[in-house]
Amino acid sequence: MDILLSLTLRLFSNLLITLGGIDINKFYLASSLNNKDMVRHVSMQLIDKGYIHTYDWTKNEHAATIEDLREIGLHEKKAVLDADFIIVLLRAGKGSHIEFGIALGQGKNIYLYSPNDDINKFETTSTFYHLPNVKKCIGTIEALIDEVTESQPIFS
Repeated sequence: MDILLSLTLRLFSNLLITLGGIDINKFYLASSLNNKDMVRHVSMQLIDKGYIHTYDWTKNEHAATIEDLREIGLHEKKAVLDADFIIVLLRAGKGSHIEFGIALGQGKNIYLYSPNDDINKFETTSTFYHLPNVKKCIGTIEALIDEVTESQPIFS
């Protein structure tokens, strides 16, 4: 997307939030630190389309203390609760699955991405992957982004 158009969309989104009255859908991305580049790519694609990312955990340094973990946990929990929907990019660790559970408990739409069909194989799946508000996206990251933007309007 053209950089000027992208900046204009971001400024317009921020103005609408500031003025109130119109809610812009917010998202949270859960995944493993090993997928940091993919998380950043998906985030930028959605931000460029006008969505708001509730918290970018990829900017964090590795936690060195229990206090660091607590602070990160507080930010990530708030971000999941503030989001209108979340995206989980597999392979994901235990923290991502806890975030998945928080979103599930809140009744949020969850987009579960896997590059392969492992999420549908009995030996490698999870009970919770098959609940009604979990939308499974298998294939390319571009297909995931298309699925999200087609089914999740920017304005709520």
